[in-house]
Amino acid sequence: MSKLSVAVHSADPLTRCGLEHCLAHSPHHVLTPIAEAEVVVVALDTVDASALETLAALDTRTSTRFVVVTGRGWYVDPSSAVETGVRAVLWREDANTSTLVRAVATVAAGHAWLPPSVQGRLLDQVEHVQREVLRPRGLTSSGLTAREIDVLRMISEGLDLAEIAQKMSYSERTIKKIISSVMSRLGLRNRVHAVSYAIRAGLI
Repeated sequence: MSKLSVAVHSADPLTRCGLEHCLAHSPHHVLTPIAEAEVVVVALDTVDASALETLAALDTRTSTRFVVVTGRGWYVDPSSAVETGVRAVLWREDANTSTLVRAVATVAAGHAWLPPSVQGRLLDQVEHVQREVLRPRGLTSSGLTAREIDVLRMISEGLDLAEIAQKMSYSERTIKKIISSVMSRLGLRNRVHAVSYAIRAGLI
């Protein structure tokens, strides 16, 4: 089983050494330069716009995700932090070897580790965007309408256009237009690509 490549970034050398010491206790991690890491643990005094600029400026791979260890100074929209690559947040007072190692493993597995207060703010944002921006346009956060999701789900189940049209009480021409609209709007190549997009988004 290959080890997870992890790096540590901190402006304070002592903090960096402490975090590296914690991670060295796990046999599943190997410390690497930031440019090679799958997960980067970053120590920040506060999470603000400047901190997010620091994360964005790090020489990381496109797929690299961040575990942020910080004090309780949180001054950014959670969605902005997520967009930057933050997938875990540990308050410094709660961070220890066990929680740090578990947070890194959680992020590496494609999940998130966020304090309840940050989760709450993130969900509030999602609710606002859904209610004020997407719903009036008939969209969901995936960029697809409920009708489009239904069509893609039925395609994934093996139904042909005639069967989908019958189930939805539409004409085949309308079903084709729905599929074409999805592919054009999201830059998808074909129906298989569209179905794959919906699956990756967890919609079907």
